[in-house]
Amino acid sequence: MNKSLRLNRKRSAGFGLVEIMVAMLIGLFGVLIMLQVLTVSEEQKRTTTSGNDAMNEGVLALYAMQTDVRMSGYGITDAKILGCALTLRAGGTVANGGALASLSPVSINSGNIIGADANTDTLLAFSSNSYGTPQGDVVIGAGNTMQTPSAFVINDWVVVGPVVRPAPCTLTLDRVANVAGATVTLASGAAMAVGDTLFNLGQSYRAIGYAVRNSNLTTCDYTIAAVNCAVAGSWTAISSNIVSLRAQYGRDTTAPGMDGFVDVYDQATPNTLCGWSRVSAVRMGLVARSTQMEKDDVTTVAPVWEGSTAGNPVGSTAATIVLTGNADWKKYRYKVFQTLVPIRNMSWMGAVTGC
Repeated sequence: MNKSLRLNRKRSAGFGLVEIMVAMLIGLFGVLIMLQVLTVSEEQKRTTTSGNDAMNEGVLALYAMQTDVRMSGYGITDAKILGCALTLRAGGTVANGGALASLSPVSINSGNIIGADANTDTLLAFSSNSYGTPQGDVVIGAGNTMQTPSAFVINDWVVVGPVVRPAPCTLTLDRVANVAGATVTLASGAAMAVGDTLFNLGQSYRAIGYAVRNSNLTTCDYTIAAVNCAVAGSWTAISSNIVSLRAQYGRDTTAPGMDGFVDVYDQATPNTLCGWSRVSAVRMGLVARSTQMEKDDVTTVAPVWEGSTAGNPVGSTAATIVLTGNADWKKYRYKVFQTLVPIRNMSWMGAVTGC
């Protein structure tokens, strides 16, 4: 009886200190494992989320650029003005006065755009929004008598193309001050010669610049008189974490006469009418960076795009992606977005005689 009582008392005494310590140790191991799983899961979630953000930013940025590039050149593809330098008058220019280096659909690394991040390219897309004929209207009589005066209204931006294309070709932006009968009066008071062609750029032509600044894709409208695109603060970020923009002209090099097909890709900006006539596309590559900085190096080499290799196709030059401007660039993940954009208004020109 006493032995049974002692056994019952021992069983009802509960756990001893050793058992409690072992149980606590097992519980701590379980908590540590759960915390580790939670930490890894959260890191993967942040990586996935930041990757999705980079994907969205890259898609939107590329769409914005290719829309302007695709429609560029409208109203300026005539041989009399294409590729000419354009002096801009106050009220329709870079900081109320200045010049565009070239009246062309798209300029890569134009001298008009400064302050972009190192080892990145810039784009300047130009197009008119005129409802008149893209081939311009011919002056048929003294006193600025036009063949089709109904193609102009007051405040239209216009460019006069002389009968003979000047060399070097430098033209001046003007504006319609009045339309009376068949006579078009220009704001500058200039008298056009018979046979000159007056090209209508519309009420609000577009000269849109794109550049990577501080790892953001930014844009500036050179046609807004109150905005000085030579000042970094005038550029508006449209996509964040875009660390590189590379671009190349798609050029027809067929000789002796062009055939309208792209043969090579390079960054050599044309400086003649025939040079611009042979550019019918732009190849672009954008590099988006994830917002998540990893603890370890996750990118060992810079990403590549179609333009990274010279001779692709044969005769092309390389435009590689360089990310070394950021000492921690290897700790980020990147996504490359690339496209080939046809410049429709150039393609419709066909093969230009003499080029």
